[in-house]
Amino acid sequence: MPEETAKRIAIIAGHGTLDAAYPPFILATAAAAMDMEAAIFFTFYGLEILKKGKIDKLRVSPVANPAMPVKIPNIIAMLPGMTAAATMMMNSWMKKANVPRLRELLETAKELGVRLIACQMTMDVMGIKKEDLIDGIEIGGAATFLEFASKNAITLTF
Repeated sequence: MPEETAKRIAIIAGHGTLDAAYPPFILATAAAAMDMEAAIFFTFYGLEILKKGKIDKLRVSPVANPAMPVKIPNIIAMLPGMTAAATMMMNSWMKKANVPRLRELLETAKELGVRLIACQMTMDVMGIKKEDLIDGIEIGGAATFLEFASKNAITLTF
């Protein structure tokens, strides 16, 4: 019997930092380019990615981030300006590697038909309104995401 392969990818974006925002978009756009259906469910701090004017302002913290290629002791990482420096470093690495900016990945995702679902419950909890979010976003709850993911989807969380 031939093995059935997934034709969908369902991704949960739960963090609103620069380093956590890239993987969902890279994987979803790659999947869509491979003719897979793709959806990203933005919940809790992941909603920061979808707020108007935020995608170009996401940051990466060097505090308690032991995987950073440049080892910065936490006592130094907490100093003013270190988050800005770490963010500039990451943006520089991405540019040198010819990785598109998040804004470009977001636009590509929209063009490829990736479903961008903002978690309604999280919006209610955090006082976020639909008008706070960028255009082209679907609002849905856990059931919306689970209905999509339950149909033979690869499911990932970031």
